[in-house]
Amino acid sequence: MLLMTFFAFLFLFTFFITFVIIFPLIIPRLTRARIVGKDIHKPQRIELPEMGGLGIISGFCLGTILAIGVKIFIDNAIPLDVTSLLAVLSSILMISLIGIFDDLFAIRQWVKTLLPALAALPLMATKTGYTVLFIPFGGPVEFGIFYSLLLIPLGVTGAANGVNMLAGFNGLELGMGSVAIITLAIIAYHLQAMTAFAILIIAMGALLAALYFNRYPAKVLIGDVGTLSIGAIIASAVIIGNFEMAGIIIIIPYFADFLLKAAHRFPSKGWGGIYKNGRLFCPDYGPVGLCQLIMKIAGGITEKRLVLTLIGIEALFGIAAIFFYVM
Repeated sequence: MLLMTFFAFLFLFTFFITFVIIFPLIIPRLTRARIVGKDIHKPQRIELPEMGGLGIISGFCLGTILAIGVKIFIDNAIPLDVTSLLAVLSSILMISLIGIFDDLFAIRQWVKTLLPALAALPLMATKTGYTVLFIPFGGPVEFGIFYSLLLIPLGVTGAANGVNMLAGFNGLELGMGSVAIITLAIIAYHLQAMTAFAILIIAMGALLAALYFNRYPAKVLIGDVGTLSIGAIIASAVIIGNFEMAGIIIIIPYFADFLLKAAHRFPSKGWGGIYKNGRLFCPDYGPVGLCQLIMKIAGGITEKRLVLTLIGIEALFGIAAIFFYVM
C-alpha cells in the first residue's frame, strides 16, 4: 500500500509541476524568443510556440530525480534500480539534445534517423535489460552481448523515429504516446517490473499534463525534442522491464506509417492533409503515411476526429499487448 502511495505521489508531482509550472512558463518564453512553428492544418496557419517537448523533458527529469532521491535518502527498500534510472535519464537527455538541434537547425533526415542510436549508449554501457527474450512460437532466446550492442540501439532508434514520423496534428503524438505508456504501465505492474513502472508513471504525468496544452486546438507544439523523447521513453521502459514484445505490439501503428512513408521515400513535405471546409483530405498523390490513409478511407475528416481515430487504433493494439501478457 505504501509503495503504491509512492508511485501515486510520483505521478501527481510530475503532473502538477509540468501542468502548473513548466508549461505556463515556457509557452510565453518560446513565443517571445520566436521559437514558433505554423499550425499547418488550420485555415489561418497560425504560428504556435514550438519545442514544447522541453516541458515534457523537464517534468520527466524532475520526477525521475525525485524517485532516485526518495530511494537513496528516505527509503532504500523501494524496489527501484538507481543505475537503470540514471541510464534512462541520461539517454532521454541525450535524445532530447538531438531533438533540440533538429528543431533549431534542421538536421538532415538520414542523420536524425541514425543519431538516436548514440542516445542508447548509457543503456548499453550499463547492460540494462535482460539478454534472454521470449519470441512468440519460438520460446526464450539468449542474445548475449548482441542484446546490448544491437537490440538496445535498434529499439531506441526505431521507437524514437516511429513517434517522430507519425506526428504533425494537434494532440496526436501525446495522445498516442499516453495510450502506449498507460498500456506499458499496466503490463509493468502486472510483471512487477517496478523500475520500468516508475519510469512509465513519471512519463504518464508529464505527457498527460502536456496533452492539455497540445490537444485540439493546440496552444503549443512539442517539436522533435518531444516526439523523439516519447519514443525513447517507451523503448527504455520495455528494455528495463524485459517486456519487449509489448513494445513491438504497440509500435505496430507507427511501423505501418513508416512503411507507407518508406514507399514514398520519406518525404519531408506533403505528408499532411488538404484543408477544405473544416475537413482534411488526402492529396491525389497519397496516401503518404497512416494519417493520409485514414483521410482517404474517410473521404475527408476533421483534424480532431483524425487524431481520436489514431488514438483509438493505438488503444486497440494496447489492449492486444495487455492480453498477450495478462491472459
